[in-house]
Formats: sequence, C-alpha cells, structure tokens
Amino acid sequence: MINRYIIDYLSPIGVVEIIGSMNEIYSIMFVDREEIQNTIQEETPKVLKECLNQIDEYFKGKRQVFTFPYKLDGTNFQQTVWKALVSIPFGETGTYKELAIRIDNEKAIRAVGHANGRNKLSIVIPCHRIIGSSGQLTGYAGGLWRKEWLLQHEHEVFLGKN
Repeated sequence: MINRYIIDYLSPIGVVEIIGSMNEIYSIMFVDREEIQNTIQEETPKVLKECLNQIDEYFKGKRQVFTFPYKLDGTNFQQTVWKALVSIPFGETGTYKELAIRIDNEKAIRAVGHANGRNKLSIVIPCHRIIGSSGQLTGYAGGLWRKEWLLQHEHEVFLGKN
C-alpha cells in the first residue's frame, strides 16, 4: 500500500487540499473548510512541498506552467480529455465542443463535459478554462464563483505579461 500525504494551501479563494505520495501528486481540490488542517511537516514529501510552492506561485501570478510529477487516475477517455485540457493556453478558454474536436471525437461533447467534471487536479489540469458554447460559465467542482475568479486571474496575469 502506498502512503498518502495531505497538505493544505490557503488560496485567495479558499483552501486547496493537495494529496500525493512520495513521488507524485494525485489530487488538488478546493475543499469546504475555512482554515488549513494539514501543514508541512518534516516527513512531508518533497513533491508535495514543490506542488504547494508552484500553486502559491500560480496564485501570485508568477507561474503559468506546472512541472511537478502528477498521476492522472481515470479511464483512457478521461485521460485523453485531461491531456487535451493542458493544451489550452494560460489566459485563454475553450468550449466542450472544441475540446471534443481536439480529441477527434466531435460527437462526444457530453462525455467530454463529464470527464472534465471528474478532473482531480484542479488548476494544473485547467478544467476551469472550459466554458459553454454561448460564452457562459458552466459547471465547476469548486463553484462557478471560483471558476470566474481563476479565469479573471489568468486574464490579468496574461495581460500583464504581454
């Protein structure tokens, strides 16, 4: 059995819980807590510390790409969708239909939406960058208000970098 480690990050939009092993990250999710419960300990693996640092840099507008090792745990279809999500540039958005086309399965719009909702690596696998075809914000596990904040944050950072 692989040891799991948990560490929390207090972001501007709530607590982010990071779960991983000695070697990779499995989950980065917003949780419904006001305060952090899991802090860095002496035994906290280096990969969790690096993930926490990179997430902090993201929220401070200093990082657009993540380089720590992570594991995508899902079906082959879900993994295909998640890998396609990573190709959506920082500060930009796409639609479920565009994502379905990107994975060469134009008729799989609903399945793409379902896979998007199963993403456990929030921010790193940027499911928040997917919006409805009408331009409206659509579902986000962390809440639409967080999705709106993340998109605005990326837009501001992106504009500031140009």
